[in-house]
Amino acid sequence: MSRFTLQCAVLVAATFFLGSEALAQGLSKGPFKRLVIRSATIIDGTGAPPQFPIDIVVEDGRIVEVKLVGDDFGKIDAERRPKAGDFELDAKGLYVMPGFVDAHIHINSEKNAGLPATFSYYLWLAHGITSVLDAGSGNGLEWTVADRDKSARHEIMAPRIFAYVRPGMSFDKAVTTPEIAREWVRAVAKIGADGLKLGAHRPAIMAALIDEAHKQKIGTTAHLGQDGVSRMNIVDAARLGLDSQQHWYGLPEAMLRDHTIPNWRTNHNQNNEQDRFSDAGQFWGQAADPGSPRWEAVMDELLKLKLIMVPTTVAYEFLRDLMRVKQAEWHDVYSSPGMLSHWIPNPGNHGSLYFFWRTFDEAGWANNFTKWHRFLNEFKNRGGRVAAGSDSGTAYNLYGFGYIRELELLQHAGFHPLEVIRAATLMGAETLGTADKMGTIEVGKIADFAITDENPLENLKVLYGTGALRYDPATGKVGRVGGVKWTIKDGIVYDAKGLLKEVARMVDQAKRKVSTNNDSKH
Repeated sequence: MSRFTLQCAVLVAATFFLGSEALAQGLSKGPFKRLVIRSATIIDGTGAPPQFPIDIVVEDGRIVEVKLVGDDFGKIDAERRPKAGDFELDAKGLYVMPGFVDAHIHINSEKNAGLPATFSYYLWLAHGITSVLDAGSGNGLEWTVADRDKSARHEIMAPRIFAYVRPGMSFDKAVTTPEIAREWVRAVAKIGADGLKLGAHRPAIMAALIDEAHKQKIGTTAHLGQDGVSRMNIVDAARLGLDSQQHWYGLPEAMLRDHTIPNWRTNHNQNNEQDRFSDAGQFWGQAADPGSPRWEAVMDELLKLKLIMVPTTVAYEFLRDLMRVKQAEWHDVYSSPGMLSHWIPNPGNHGSLYFFWRTFDEAGWANNFTKWHRFLNEFKNRGGRVAAGSDSGTAYNLYGFGYIRELELLQHAGFHPLEVIRAATLMGAETLGTADKMGTIEVGKIADFAITDENPLENLKVLYGTGALRYDPATGKVGRVGGVKWTIKDGIVYDAKGLLKEVARMVDQAKRKVSTNNDSKH
């Protein structure tokens, strides 16, 4: 039995409990024996167009009925409606999607954010994100597994957590041989890891890590670091059975035109992040052109090997437009003082690398995005799977908000909005290996939903917690519309906007504390 199956068993069998603080704040309702969502417009996650009016029935956290209850123009036929529930949501005029999957996150560290993990949990839930892949368990595997299990038991308000771990973590020796690699995989699987977040390891070690992970029935994903990608690019890793790729590393390097390694400057220092990302801004320009034999060969093999891509393009947007990401409208209210301080250029902080970021560097990354987006769109069009992940936490990439920006960037790449929602839902579930249980609005699946009062297919910006600006010709005024209204996880209803208000309160309190501490120093 897989660990996720065990979580589902907990969902059905456990007596649910939400902490008294959450209940006192009125941020959640449920669980319910029978929850009915009435008159919804559903975007089901499969790529199908919207349908309405639909009644959705949830019993004990599972979808048991998805029923059309009206005619072509939405007129309700009372005779067709499912019987009443112990709790009902009126979703007339609302858009109901499967809960979103963020396929690359790092739960915030209190050391960096200055706030507990609740800060990131609330921001994710407030943006309709009900499941997350923690790519590296930065707070430690044991800590992450503990919070994963608390979330599964509904003792904390948090998305469903999948704990992925880096080689060597929670182990008393370095992973230096295939034998040790297998030993480590067995050890972390026993602790409770859901998967491995690998680097560009030596071929023999990479093969052992992936093979043993599959034997232990846990997933594999990889950030193929540039210090090892010359011996383990994305094609090499996919041939060994890697399940998914994080970011873009190893992809342009697999189809370089003139060399077998990127054209690093001779005075490059890999340990200097500005050097690393400045030079990386030239990599796609060194790669084969679209439609060329090399481009086609790499595309064809990755499709054949069924690799899933989690591009996290939002995590690199600061490299092509630093001013834009620094001045995003949500930072004033929702970014904690600790995070804002962490993002100031600092050689000790990962991602805070813009020591003297140049127009030249941004131009390189703008060109990178053009070719990278072209590859992702073609990969998707030819049957490849692309999932949405944000890698939030660094470089002005805020939890929740960064994920919605990632959805926008997929549309920039050429994805139809329905394909974007599919990347955020079904493709995310496939990345986690749980598509049989979640990711679409279908009978038998877990009742995870993101619900908004504006059409995200018309404008993905309505999914931001801050909503989207819209001019009203009737009043002559500009107002904000949208934002997720309710997030439902396992049939429990969360007040998404209430969660955002709680985050704003937490951030304001942290700012006051910083101000008080600064005043006391003078």
